[in-house]
Amino acid sequence: MLQIGVYGSGFLGTVISACLADFGTPVFCCDDDTDRLLTLAQGTTPFHEKNLEEIIRRNVRTSRLVYSSESDKLVPHARVLFYAADGDAQLKADCLRLARLMSKEALLVIVTPAAVGTASRVEQMLADEKLPVTVVSQPLSLTGGCAVEDFNWPDRIILGTNSQCAVKTLKQTYHPLVMRGVPVVVTNHETAELVRQASTAFLATKISFINELAGICEHVNADAVHLGLALGLDKRIAPRCLQPGAGFGGPFAESDMDALAKLAEENDVELKVLNAAREVNRSLSERVVEKIARAVHSVSGKEVGILGLAFKPNTNSVAGSSAIRLARSLISQGASVRAYDPVAIPEAQAELSGRVRYCDSAYAVAEGVDALVVGTAWPEFRSLDFERIFKMLKHPVIVDTKNLLDAQQMRQIGFEYLGVGR
Repeated sequence: MLQIGVYGSGFLGTVISACLADFGTPVFCCDDDTDRLLTLAQGTTPFHEKNLEEIIRRNVRTSRLVYSSESDKLVPHARVLFYAADGDAQLKADCLRLARLMSKEALLVIVTPAAVGTASRVEQMLADEKLPVTVVSQPLSLTGGCAVEDFNWPDRIILGTNSQCAVKTLKQTYHPLVMRGVPVVVTNHETAELVRQASTAFLATKISFINELAGICEHVNADAVHLGLALGLDKRIAPRCLQPGAGFGGPFAESDMDALAKLAEENDVELKVLNAAREVNRSLSERVVEKIARAVHSVSGKEVGILGLAFKPNTNSVAGSSAIRLARSLISQGASVRAYDPVAIPEAQAELSGRVRYCDSAYAVAEGVDALVVGTAWPEFRSLDFERIFKMLKHPVIVDTKNLLDAQQMRQIGFEYLGVGR
């Protein structure tokens, strides 16, 4: 049976090692952060990710998943080693150090987001050092809040390599996915690295496009939710990322687009569509503030409640969160903000530097505020007692940046309900 190793105990490494072990394969996860590895071995992750802790505990209990800081003892036994640090600052130095430990038939699979050309440079560096390790580029699309699902049900597996032996070994590694019919696309390093950045940029463009159309919908009595549904049913377009809202975010979204923009600049290529999409995304929080201001006659001196701070449900990550951008915009225009999130308050506190009053429930947020904003589409917000909330608000205004709530029901209760594009 293949021995698989994962280097990195952050978001990527933790998800990859746990999910590979859940395939029934022995996996070790190594890193230099002993304290974090000990915490993971006890079945606790330093971040919130749906179903992940359960998978870790199950596989640690059966000894399929091992956490260790002793890379020098474990790495030599790995047939496949995934380099899965969350950042690429130490990528070259780490790869060189790990390659010196690896057997000559081993594969070093780089899943860390990195600039186009990185894997080729690593490959050349190892060749110069006469280290016969095969380097493979594998971009992974793991979204916070559904990373386990993304790993287990991918749309495709991208492998950047010219080694048929590497392809065969990795198909064996991903056997449950390959047998299910997940397509495997084999290409060169540069194309594989560009896939991730291009995919992020394309999704950002779709999201920005539907959000621009949502602005038209609000002026002509059209419904952007129905519009997105209809567009998505066109097989040339597809439905993903056509839901109007307050923009896109996530821990890797901005870095992916920054990397693509830098690559274009270095090669004297102007990415007009990407630049426009990013500008639309940046402007969306101001559009929400304007909507609130019209409803309560200026946000200056007003108090606004925000339900949800994470960039999406089922994660505590606030990286690129539209709710965080909205809070900053409100504060800059003289409003005070109070907020609640089921899991992301500590992360939000670090981002917003104590300028927000944090509450322990959605009802505490609603008490006496001038307007209530749905900032993250946590399912639990749908089941709140809105008749109770109606009586608590100073002004019965709800701005639903995720179109999470039933607009008709909210208006029947008596709210001035303001969705996106509705």
